[in-house]
Amino acid sequence: MIYLLLTILLNTFLFILFKLFPRFGIDALQAIVVNYITCVVTGSIFLGYFPINKASTQQPWFGWALFLGLLFISIFNFIAYCTRKYGMTISTIANKLSIVIPVVFSVLLYNEHLTALNIAGLLIAFPAVYFSARVEGESGKVGNLLVPALLFISCGSLDTFMKYTEHTYLQDKGLQAVFPVHVFAVAALIGIIIITISALRKKSKPAIKNVVAGIILGVPNYFSIYYYIRLLNSNFMKSSASIPVNNIGIVLCCAFVGMLLFKEPSGKPRITGLILSVIAIVLISLN
Repeated sequence: MIYLLLTILLNTFLFILFKLFPRFGIDALQAIVVNYITCVVTGSIFLGYFPINKASTQQPWFGWALFLGLLFISIFNFIAYCTRKYGMTISTIANKLSIVIPVVFSVLLYNEHLTALNIAGLLIAFPAVYFSARVEGESGKVGNLLVPALLFISCGSLDTFMKYTEHTYLQDKGLQAVFPVHVFAVAALIGIIIITISALRKKSKPAIKNVVAGIILGVPNYFSIYYYIRLLNSNFMKSSASIPVNNIGIVLCCAFVGMLLFKEPSGKPRITGLILSVIAIVLISLN
């Protein structure tokens, strides 16, 4: 239970930081790259040593660390692109509805059984996420659904690959802290290359405020991934339930924070979504 709560709270804090970035003129890409570097440092301090060495390349999970590092920075920037091009509603729906992919994966590959109530909860999760993301009077660009569809597949695939890696290679609790450091290091390296190319082309230049924002972002980001892996590895609930409960919990928490701190609209669609979210969480988590 504690891993679920920590994952939800840490992810909510990350969304709060992203919400504040435009107010302070923060370059998101630069902050994201510094964030990944900070994650590596934070993880190393947490472990008490720097876990990346020559022996890392011989580990059976190393290839997955490379792959997931690429996915992390790519999908994160993809979400930003979709939000800018298609609007908040479509990008949020595509992101959160992707829970269906890892759930189906868990059922098919690990033969996890879903009760009628679990299935009902999963079905309710779709309108719950939709209404939670919807704001009265807000509209998205729906002319081209290809990019939102790709976002749906990308986010769902990331959760699925995380679950597969955890289930196959990360049963040891020590590895659950070591593995994220490698993933973040790969993401940081890719980001540094992108920023360097951008700076050489004089499209952007580093700023201290972006570095500070990245550091503030990095510490909770590392632990959000660490506790997410611990959640997937715990016996609190089936993995087919833990992923959607986590996603819906983040939507629910972010909605409340948005309404209370940022005075975001709280019309009928959003209230409906919050109520459905609570119902879905209860049904999905029933064993």
